[in-house]
Amino acid sequence: MPEEQPYYGKHGEPRKYDPTFKGPIYNRGCTDIVCCILFIICILGYVAVGILAWSQGDPRKVIYPTDSRGQFCGQAGTPLETKPLLFYFNIMKCASPMVLLEFQCPTTQMCVEKCPDKFMTLKKAYDIKENFKYYKNFCKEGLEGLTVTQILRFGLCPAMLTPSKPFTHRCFPALDQKKGGEITVGNNSMFDDGEGKIRDAKDLVAGVKNATVVIEARQVAMNIFEDYTQSWYWILIGLVIAMLISLLFIVLLRFLAGIMVWVMIVMVILVIGYGIFHCSMEYVSLKSEAGSNVTLKDLGFQTDFSVYLHIRQTWLAFIIILAIVEVIIILLLIFLRNRILIAIALIKEASRAIGYVMSALFYPLFTFALLSIVIAYWAVTAVFLSTSNQPIYKVFNETACDHSRKICEPANFSTSSMKAECPYSKCLFAYYGGETVYHKYLIGLQFYNVFLFFWCANFVTALGQMTLAGAFASYYWALVKPDDIPAFPIFSSLGRSLRYHTGSLAFGSLILSIIQIIRVLLEYIDHKLQGTQNKCTKFLLCCLKCCFWCLEKFIKFINRNAYIMVAIYGKNFCTSAKDAFFLLMRNMIRVAVLDKVTDFLLFLGKLLIVGLVGIFAFFFFSGRVKAFENTAPNLHYYWVPILTVVVGSFLIAHGFFSVYAMCVDTLFLCFLEDLERNDGSAERPYLMSDRLLKVLNKKNKPEPAE
Repeated sequence: MPEEQPYYGKHGEPRKYDPTFKGPIYNRGCTDIVCCILFIICILGYVAVGILAWSQGDPRKVIYPTDSRGQFCGQAGTPLETKPLLFYFNIMKCASPMVLLEFQCPTTQMCVEKCPDKFMTLKKAYDIKENFKYYKNFCKEGLEGLTVTQILRFGLCPAMLTPSKPFTHRCFPALDQKKGGEITVGNNSMFDDGEGKIRDAKDLVAGVKNATVVIEARQVAMNIFEDYTQSWYWILIGLVIAMLISLLFIVLLRFLAGIMVWVMIVMVILVIGYGIFHCSMEYVSLKSEAGSNVTLKDLGFQTDFSVYLHIRQTWLAFIIILAIVEVIIILLLIFLRNRILIAIALIKEASRAIGYVMSALFYPLFTFALLSIVIAYWAVTAVFLSTSNQPIYKVFNETACDHSRKICEPANFSTSSMKAECPYSKCLFAYYGGETVYHKYLIGLQFYNVFLFFWCANFVTALGQMTLAGAFASYYWALVKPDDIPAFPIFSSLGRSLRYHTGSLAFGSLILSIIQIIRVLLEYIDHKLQGTQNKCTKFLLCCLKCCFWCLEKFIKFINRNAYIMVAIYGKNFCTSAKDAFFLLMRNMIRVAVLDKVTDFLLFLGKLLIVGLVGIFAFFFFSGRVKAFENTAPNLHYYWVPILTVVVGSFLIAHGFFSVYAMCVDTLFLCFLEDLERNDGSAERPYLMSDRLLKVLNKKNKPEPAE
């Protein structure tokens, strides 16, 4: 196989031979100290924000319902002890984005004993004594002597009652539908909607129909939750199987790398081929079934997703997608067949390296634990920040009053000077918020929480990459293996990374986090502008999102290689990123056809594990195999555990293969430097394995005889 010549040009000079270089430099100093100090200060600020949020927030607002006055429904020892359910005057207002920030719908809410079980409007109920007595259960006090118009104007009652059912201690509409999906609401009465506008009953019914989409979504969520409670242990078994298969693959790659790669390639082609065959059989079997010719467009959105599996078009789509994937994989294998040999040699070298550094296989567990802590801290802080607003009460008075709209305390208002000076005033709930500096900058604290979450998560990932890179670089540059490899390469590399290069890790993570937070802001702006028809703005946002997505991928690639160079040479982040980039550019052909081919082969390994576990999960949970009929749980949607197992299997396989990928990337950079530093002579021998030497048509010259 001909050897590609490295391209130098404007991409720097190749590495010079250094007889003293024997792998990762141990005599090194701290790098990017300014960024390290900034990161520590931000972490301390993050802890302070968490403590502040925990002291101000009340997560019970998320779990337990509270009325418009901030009182918990059904709380023991209070007047609301016998009223455990929350009733909304206008539940359609709960679709407001403010719900996500305040966990409070912008409509009047009150605690009730039971949810309404009949439909009626205020105007109709007001004229019938018995109905109005029932209606009062869902109204505020002080209705005596008021007309319908006055009651609605003062917001004392909802404009209408809708049959509802309790869900998470809250009343949600439970509409009884007749054939054809029509909802009966009585006569078309005219009434006030409680917001100062007169509406027709049909208009409100149209709005309530829209609200049923939310209710159906909640029902789907409940069914999914029930499915998880019925199948969680089987899901765990599936994930354990995925872990064992992944571990088996890694062990087999260690001893049979060449054979396993070819077996992996053939198995992926066979698994996808079986998928095409199975979908074709399902497609043919539906030919005789009535209604199977309905298109997905005509069917529309259905909460019961199993309906789609009875449509021929669904299986045709699966066939087309799998066929495209199969053809792409086969074509890539045909065109890259020569490069696969070099990639296999590199994988064999990585297998040998992992054999000497077996503890690297378990390092992803440490990364996972750190990421879990970061995610948990972010989630808890976000909940406490979102629930730290306090109920604000203000003075309301119909006549002139100097204290009107001033903040008051309902507990002692009756004996206060405000009440004495304004005898007809009331201290009523105004809104959720606060007058302190903390409450004014609450949105900023939420933004800070999100940004530090990205920074910390990227830092943990970067720490894992640099630690593994240092350990595998120690293996490659060892003259005598394993004698020259450190006793505990993972711990040694982890110690060097934290002691000397926390600043470099923080620097690379900061750059990536800034790009990610910009992408989040672009998504937020795009969501806000969804109702606009400005095509120019939409096109500009689409271009920006695409550009920043590409920029994020590029920065991840640069960071990954920069961390490898930092782990080896101990230089700062910018210098290491420049050296890594120029080294790759001087060998761009090898990068394009060798490193990426290796990544492709490792991806096939992950795909094979996911495919094997996914097929097993499909036959088990769907009940297609009679042997599993009595064992499989009874589920609403059998695709719920299947998707969970598939996604979990991919994450598990990715965790194991990420070690291989990092090992390959590290050895690849070391391999490129080896080609530049050495020439195969007795004074400057190549340190790469005999396999790589043979594939590259290179060899080390024997030492001259004395």
